[in-house]
Amino acid sequence: MTTWYEGPLAAFDTETTGVDVETDRIVSAAVVVQDAPGTRPRITRWLVNPGVSVPEAATAVHGLTDEHLQHNGRWPAPVMFEIAEQLAEHAAMGRPLVVMNAPFDLTLLDRELRRHRASSLDRWFEASTLHVLDPRVLDKHLDRYRKGRRTLTDLCAHYGVTLEGAHDAAADALAALDVVRAVGRRFATRLERLTPAELHTLQATWHAAQARGLQAWFARSGSEETVSTDWPLRPELPAAA
Repeated sequence: MTTWYEGPLAAFDTETTGVDVETDRIVSAAVVVQDAPGTRPRITRWLVNPGVSVPEAATAVHGLTDEHLQHNGRWPAPVMFEIAEQLAEHAAMGRPLVVMNAPFDLTLLDRELRRHRASSLDRWFEASTLHVLDPRVLDKHLDRYRKGRRTLTDLCAHYGVTLEGAHDAAADALAALDVVRAVGRRFATRLERLTPAELHTLQATWHAAQARGLQAWFARSGSEETVSTDWPLRPELPAAA
């Protein structure tokens, strides 16, 4: 019997104008589908004209300038529809979705859907549940005492995954997918009997515990930064916020 980490997986990633899920915008996105390890991935890419200026700091990360996006990007509304539709199709097929730091990318997509389509991301999964695999949450739980950072680049180095063209949505999505497969193989005795649905539920619990630990560390450091315990999607803020 094929384990979930050796079977079909999809992955989703975005590049953005910044790191605030409530106000920043998606400028590029990709969905990568791979039927089995080592098989040729199928990639769908989107380039978006966000309708707002892209800060120089963001351009320095992903290389996408205002001029390039204005000339080559599409308007957000149809793009967000197409992305949500494709993710819903994967959910309907029972194909797990790999998303590195899922509360960022999925919440940002949710806010873009609300902004441009008057729709929440949850509405797309009323018929079929989306099962998310987050390499950051999995790694932090399964190897919790390892020191060092756990960015996608760090995880790729640790698990021997090649990352070519970092901060390109398709390259990052494919690398995250490969990391999840590597995590599955390394911790097979703990993961192989779990279904993606069971793992999805467990990751929500694991992420909450990780967030509480980080929040406690911030408190000890005198920082007022707030860490959300919600995974894989943060709830919409009240209008007054």
